[in-house]
Amino acid sequence: MKRKRHSQEEVADKLQQASLLATQGKSQPEIAKALGVSVMTYHRWRKDQTPAVRVPGSQPHSAATEEQGVLTHSAATEEQAGRTQRSRIAELQLENARLRRLVADLSLEKVRLEEVLDGSAPVNDLRVSRGRA
Repeated sequence: MKRKRHSQEEVADKLQQASLLATQGKSQPEIAKALGVSVMTYHRWRKDQTPAVRVPGSQPHSAATEEQGVLTHSAATEEQAGRTQRSRIAELQLENARLRRLVADLSLEKVRLEEVLDGSAPVNDLRVSRGRA
């Protein structure tokens, strides 16, 4: 099936046609078929509709305006949460780097101690570095 981009006017006309079909008791698959689009396209159009184009069951203009205010507040909250999450990720990456260094230092110390115990390294070569942070 060939894809087609519908203009805003075509979408508005088809949504008005869909509202008429819905008042006649047609199901959503039947409406979508009559419009010549998929059910998902029909749902997306209904979701993205402007307040000027309403399908039965949609919210009136004042409720849509209030919803936009909630969305704006929600977007600000999500942005703040995103910043908090990025900050937390940076902290965890720093802690991870410190822990990796610590594990590397302890692994080296363990190898040196094992060499001393095996007798393959002289005792005076044992240099334990404790000054690193």
